[in-house]
Parts: sequence; C-alpha cells; structure tokens
Amino acid sequence: MLRAIIIDDEANCAETLQLLLNKYCKSVEVVAVLNDSLKAEESIRRFVPDIVFLDIEMPHLTGFDVLQATKNVGYEAIFTTAYDHYALRAIKQNAFDYLLKPVDTDELVQAITKIEEKRKEGKLDIEKVTSLLAELGREKKMQKLAVPALDGIIYLDIDRIIRISADSNYSNIFMDGGKKITSSKTLKEYEQLLSEQRFFRVHNAHLVNLDFVEKYIRGEGGVLVMRDGVNIDVSRQKKKALLDLLS
Repeated sequence: MLRAIIIDDEANCAETLQLLLNKYCKSVEVVAVLNDSLKAEESIRRFVPDIVFLDIEMPHLTGFDVLQATKNVGYEAIFTTAYDHYALRAIKQNAFDYLLKPVDTDELVQAITKIEEKRKEGKLDIEKVTSLLAELGREKKMQKLAVPALDGIIYLDIDRIIRISADSNYSNIFMDGGKKITSSKTLKEYEQLLSEQRFFRVHNAHLVNLDFVEKYIRGEGGVLVMRDGVNIDVSRQKKKALLDLLS
C-alpha cells in the first residue's frame, strides 16, 4: 500500500480527494488529512508517507514552502490547485505532478499509476526540488514591467498586460481594463524581457499573455480570441508550440 497525506486548507476539497482515493485508488491509504499548513511538516515527518498531496496556495505556508521544509523526507509530491497559472509550467518542467481542482478521477488515477511505475523506494529527488524552487523564483522575480515614457517611466503590472503589438519601431501595450500604452521599445525587446513569463509571440506583430486567451479558432495557423475581444492571427510556424503551451 502507498501511504498518503492530503494537505489542503479547504476542508471540502481535502474530503473530496480522500473520497476519490478511497473509491478509485485502492492501492493508496490516506493516513492523515490536514487543513492547516503549519502542521504539515510535523505530520509528514511523523507518518513518513509515500505520497503527499499539496495544495499550492494556502494561508501561512504554500505547498512549495512545505515541500522545501520536508525535502529530506522520502515521498512523491502531487500538487493540487484551482489556479492554472505560471507555477504549473515550472512544476511540469521539473517532472512533478499536479492536479487541477476540481480533481478529475481519470487524472488522479493516472497520477497514482505513474508514481507506482517510477517509485524509487521513497527517495524524493532533491535536485528536482531545488530546480523547481529555482524555476519558481525566476518566474516570480519580475512582477512589474518598466516602460519608458516622455516624462519618466511607467511601471505596469505584468499580469495585467493582455497583449503587445508591433507598430514599426514602437510597440503598443494593451492592458486589462482597456488602457493602451505606446512604448519606444520594439516587440523583440519585450519578447526577450518577458521570456520567463506567460507570454508567447504568436506572430511577427503580436506577443500575447496566454492567461488572457479566451478561445483558439482552428485554421492554417489559427486565431486567438483574447479577453478584450480582439482576434489575433497565429502564424503557421508558431501553431504547434502555441497549442503545446495552451494544453
């Protein structure tokens, strides 16, 4: 049997996950369910589980904080979250598993099956933990974008930028809320600045924030419908890479 701990500040989510495990994953025994992240380290060291389900965003300590504090304990970490944002890319890149809430039964069974297949006698890969935390640190590092203006510098919240479009040697930055800022920097410069963020250049003239994509319309390259209602053409060469990121 695989011993598991569930750590989630939302009691209903933790209870639902436990019910799914009991019903569909007979090889897993839930030995503890915690709604307080401050008790996580003590519980993990006490029970020495094979699997820990870690909610990402919790009061006091995040799932990443718990992982870092217990990285010398042998277990497989599966992150759970209701938010499909930058953190999931870092998790996936470093070969950890995650489940989006509400948890899908098939995805849960697949995650347990993968652990059963790759399990290394309870040894958590410390290099993976270090790499994951470093990747998260890089992605979190830049939260503001400095844009030169005639009378100084404008600081924009990166997570509120919907898209950036080329305008000759200038760029137009479109913000959530309808504001438009013209910058003397080129689109290529912004592509480089935002390379570690959730931005992707779908066309020579368009850099988009993937978190603001509402719909993809199939076509030779396809078309993105952005949250501000604007349609953005996708170049044929960028189609596959874009769909990989969106999936």
